[in-house]
Amino acid sequence: MERHVQRVRDAFRTGRSRPLPFRLQQLEALRRMVQEQEKDILAAIASDLCKSELNAYSQEVITILGEIDLVLEKLPEWVTGKPAQKNLLTMLDEAYIQPEPLGVVLIIGAWNYPFVLSIQPLIGAIAAGNAVIIKPSEVSENTANILSRLLPQYLDQDLYVVVNGGVDKTTELLKQRFDHIFYTGNTAVGKIVMQAAAKHLTPVTLELGGKSPCYIDKDCDLDIACRRIAWGKYMNCGQTCIAPDYILCEPCIQNQVVQKIKDNVKEFYGENIKESPDYERIINLRHFKRLLSLLEGQKIAFGGDTDEATRYIAPTILTDVDPETKVMQEEIFGPILPIVPVKNEDEAIKFINEREKPLALYVFSHNNKLVRRMIDSTSSGGVTANDVIMHFMLSSLPFGGVGSSGMGAYHGQHSFNTFSHHRACLLKSLKRESANKLRYPPNSQSKVNWAKFFLLKRFSKGKLSLLFLAFLGIMAAVFVKAGYY
Repeated sequence: MERHVQRVRDAFRTGRSRPLPFRLQQLEALRRMVQEQEKDILAAIASDLCKSELNAYSQEVITILGEIDLVLEKLPEWVTGKPAQKNLLTMLDEAYIQPEPLGVVLIIGAWNYPFVLSIQPLIGAIAAGNAVIIKPSEVSENTANILSRLLPQYLDQDLYVVVNGGVDKTTELLKQRFDHIFYTGNTAVGKIVMQAAAKHLTPVTLELGGKSPCYIDKDCDLDIACRRIAWGKYMNCGQTCIAPDYILCEPCIQNQVVQKIKDNVKEFYGENIKESPDYERIINLRHFKRLLSLLEGQKIAFGGDTDEATRYIAPTILTDVDPETKVMQEEIFGPILPIVPVKNEDEAIKFINEREKPLALYVFSHNNKLVRRMIDSTSSGGVTANDVIMHFMLSSLPFGGVGSSGMGAYHGQHSFNTFSHHRACLLKSLKRESANKLRYPPNSQSKVNWAKFFLLKRFSKGKLSLLFLAFLGIMAAVFVKAGYY
């Protein structure tokens, strides 16, 4: 493994990943790969998650194509150094912030959306000029294999390398020194990644999960709210990190919520959900059995049907759920939706704040003041009001967690920033040395007073004020040179 990493580092040190034309060429090649190999990519995703080609395309491929198009358009602007505001002591100098690549980065993908969660961060890493080792999840084996086969055909084989394998391979990778690690997965493994990174002082982006709450106010359109919740919760068989994990609502609307979600599930997937091409399966037997254990002792208001042979778990709703039971102690990551009754929004806010910060928060209400209060009184990676999931789709919004739901963010320019070091650059002249006497020993009260003036004084009258201040600076330099201090 050390040889793999060193080969990639040697390739990065040649400098060929840095020029803008090369980055654009690699991104165009990646787009061509997705377009030309679409059928094989969709087939691999379908094999891993029993996902229809239409679902795989709309949930993963469209996102990647849109992200690449955005980056190709905006990258020339992003890579350009941005002028920095100057003070009086530096007003004749050049000050700017220059993004530069971090170096060799490790991207560890996830199995629930195995294509997009590996390729979307890769887009940002390439855009920022890095070399990359991609470690797809071994759980989604077919997608991992197609990535390892296709990426070398389209991208620079020395700068962008796919490493496949199980936990042992990931463990060996984490022993190596990287310049950044980007991990998508669960909190427990996130802690392991962060611990390994700490040995080399490697910065990390952790895209984790958690129990994302969904508060439904009785003052909302329940038909629309429940349709959107049903879509977001049961998409990909509930195996979505920002799916609504549980519902908080007043007892008086609980039965209506159950009935309306039930009606929408039948509208989406038909009377025989098991036969629907739009309803996926649990990724493997271990996760299937984990989800079954969450149903023990619960009041099932809808669903609950399972089939171990096909890893099928029907869309399921639990009512009157005790917050102390197992289903409320861990991220569900499956098609099980608990409803926890609360008296009002005050109790909902208290309930949310007593738990770890979630990756997403959802609020449904016609009352804008209530929505704002829920946002202002809680903390989460992201918020969507009167819908679910959709903040993920907006590239201008940073996607990431807070607290136990993760750190760092990506999507669009946020990906570029994550994989870049924003380097402070100050270019001075070797001329005008007399103005620098203020900072050279011996010191004096007069010098300190002038320094306070130049560094601490704030003016807001535009260029005329700056010209006047520049004149004062020149006069001060003359006084210093003449010995008036």
